[in-house]
Amino acid sequence: MVHSGSSMFLLLASLLSLSLSSSASMEQSFVQCLAMNSQQTIPPFSVCAQNNASFFTLLQSTAQNLRYLDPSVPKPEFIFTPLHDSHVQAAVICSNKLRIHLRVRSGGHDYEGLSYASKIGTPFIIVDLAKLRSVQVNIQDNTAWVQAGATVGEVYYRISQKSNVHGFPAGLCTSLGIGGHITGGAYGSMMRKYGLAADNVIDARIVDVNGRILDRSTMGEDYFWAIRGGAGGSFGIILWWKLQLVPVPETVTVFTVPKILELGATQILYKWQQIADKLDEDLFIRVIIQATIDKPTKKRTISTAYNALFLGDSKRLLQVMEKSFPELGLTPKDCIETSWIKSVLYIAGESIKTPPEVLLQGKPQFKNYFKAKSDFVQVPIPETGLEGLWKRLLVEDSPLMILNPYGGMMSKISESEIPFPHRKGNLFKIQYLSLWQGGNRDAAKHIEWIRELYNYMAPYVSKAPRAAYVNYRDLDLGMNMKNNMSLAEASEWGSKYFKDNFNRLVEIKTKVDPDNFFWHEQSIPSLGRTKKIQKKGF
Repeated sequence: MVHSGSSMFLLLASLLSLSLSSSASMEQSFVQCLAMNSQQTIPPFSVCAQNNASFFTLLQSTAQNLRYLDPSVPKPEFIFTPLHDSHVQAAVICSNKLRIHLRVRSGGHDYEGLSYASKIGTPFIIVDLAKLRSVQVNIQDNTAWVQAGATVGEVYYRISQKSNVHGFPAGLCTSLGIGGHITGGAYGSMMRKYGLAADNVIDARIVDVNGRILDRSTMGEDYFWAIRGGAGGSFGIILWWKLQLVPVPETVTVFTVPKILELGATQILYKWQQIADKLDEDLFIRVIIQATIDKPTKKRTISTAYNALFLGDSKRLLQVMEKSFPELGLTPKDCIETSWIKSVLYIAGESIKTPPEVLLQGKPQFKNYFKAKSDFVQVPIPETGLEGLWKRLLVEDSPLMILNPYGGMMSKISESEIPFPHRKGNLFKIQYLSLWQGGNRDAAKHIEWIRELYNYMAPYVSKAPRAAYVNYRDLDLGMNMKNNMSLAEASEWGSKYFKDNFNRLVEIKTKVDPDNFFWHEQSIPSLGRTKKIQKKGF
C-alpha cells in the first residue's frame, strides 16, 4: 500500500501523538505512585519531562561526553530529581511496580553515558541525585558521611574547612559525583600513599531492589564488598558513603615539568617507567602526553608533562628526586609549597592562586566529544615502542594520554580485597583519549584512530586478560543490548574490568537483584534472570 504525502503525515502525527501520550501516561503514573510511597512531610520532588523547557539544560548539566547528547541518541522520558532519601526509595518501588527502566546518575561523567543515555532504544527514566549533596565531617573520629550527589571537590572543601591536616584519597577531577565515582574504585594523587577512595570507605547506605535502605550491618559483607569497586548501576542506588579520612601534612609540594621530544622526552619517559612505582610513596608523579606545537620551531611535537604531588616540603622532595629521578632535572624553582586543598586545585588544572571556594561550583571542567580507553602496564615500554606511539599521536587532531603510577599502597592491598583488582604487578595505568569539537559527524574517524592506537599498544600492556579500568567505561569491550546477557557474553568485558572478582560479583548480583532490575549495557548480569529467560524459551 502506498500512502499519499498527506496520509503519511497523518500517520506520523498519530504515532508521535501516541508516543507523547504514552510518555505522559508513564510520567503521570510514576508521580501518583511517588506521592503514595514517599514521605509527605519533606520538600516536594522534581519531575522534568521532555516537553519541559528546562529538560535539555538539566539533561546536559553534569554530562561530560557530548556524543551522548546528540539528537540521535535516545533520551529519558523524564528526569526525576529526589530531594530526600525516601524519594529514592519511592522511585525504585514505583519503577519496579510500573516496569519502568531506571538509570541513576550522581555526577554524569561516565565516559559512555550509561547514566543518562541508552544504546538500546527502550523507554527509560533518570534518577538524578544532584540535589543530594550533604557532607558531614567528623574530625574527632576522622570520618565523613557524604551524599552521593556531592562532588569530589565539595567533599575536599568541606574536609579542609574543618582541618588542614585531614584529606581523602579520591579523584583528581573535582567535579565528579562522589556516588558513582567510588563504585568503580576511584584513584587520585594520594593512591600510592593510601590506596583508592573505595579502599577508604567504612560504611554506606544504599537503596536495594525492594526499596529498602541498607547500611553495612543490614546489607552484609558480601553486598558491601560488591559496591566498593563493582561499578555503578548494578546493585542498587548509593545514597551515602562513610569515608575514613587520612592525615595530610600542613605543607605539601606540587610541580609540573614539561619535556618535548627534542629535549629528551623519550628517554626520560623510559626512565620514569622504571622508577615511578618504586618512588617514595609520598610522591605521585603522573605523565600527561599531548601533541602540541613547539613555539620556537612552530612544528608539531609530543609534549610530556610530569605533574606531581608530594606529601611533604620541597627540601625533602628535592632529596628524593635527586636520588631516584635526577633525569627530570627538578629544581627548587619548579617546586610550589602549598596546602593540601590548594594542591587539589593545582592537580585539577587550576592556578595555585584559585580560591578553594571554586570547588563548590561542582561543574564539569570540560565538555567534549570524546572516546576513551584504558590499559595497565607491567613491563616498561621500550623506546622503540614509544617512538611508534609518538608517530600515531602526531596524526590525530587532539590526542591525550595520562599515565598514573602504581606501587606503594596499591601493591600492598590484595586483588580480592574489593572488586577493583588492579594491584601488585602494575607499573602504571594508561588512559587514552581522542577529543574533538566537530560533533558526531566527525566521530567515526576519531574512534577509528583510537581503536588503531589501542591495537598498536597490545604487545606492551597486560595480557590474559588485557585489563581495563571500569570507571573509564569502554563499550568496545562488549555490550549487552537486552536484559538477559549470558555469563559468557558478560565475561568478555567483566574479566577485563574485574579479573577473578567478576564471578563473585555475579553471585552477589544474583542474590541481591535476581531479576536484574538494575541494569545497563555493561551492568553485572544476574544468573537468576538468565535462567528464567532460558526456561521461558526466549
